[in-house]
Amino acid sequence: MPPVDPDTLIARLAWDADGLIPAVVQDAATGQVLMVAWMNGEALRRTLDTGETHFWSRSRGELWHKGATSGNTQAVAGIWADCDGDTLLVQVRPAGPACHTGAVSCFFRTLEDLVG
Repeated sequence: MPPVDPDTLIARLAWDADGLIPAVVQDAATGQVLMVAWMNGEALRRTLDTGETHFWSRSRGELWHKGATSGNTQAVAGIWADCDGDTLLVQVRPAGPACHTGAVSCFFRTLEDLVG
């Protein structure tokens, strides 16, 4: 990943009213969407600094490093912003499943599964 000045990048993104931006996490090798999480400026800065994903937990109100407890880290292959600068696509090389359930992706249930 080429070096990016975090302050310049943070200033150019369109953060929501809570200072957050959604991050769609995709397997760089397969293209499979693994998860969607939220980043604030510090999470993005840490992701850029370490080369591994960091996010903001809205429920816990704190930063978290993906895989810190499970070991299922995500090495960043690249980060893109959408055309409006209000959503990030983070391509990763995962070291294990993305979902806390143990599934490879958080997207494993159909709508029918939810009501069936």
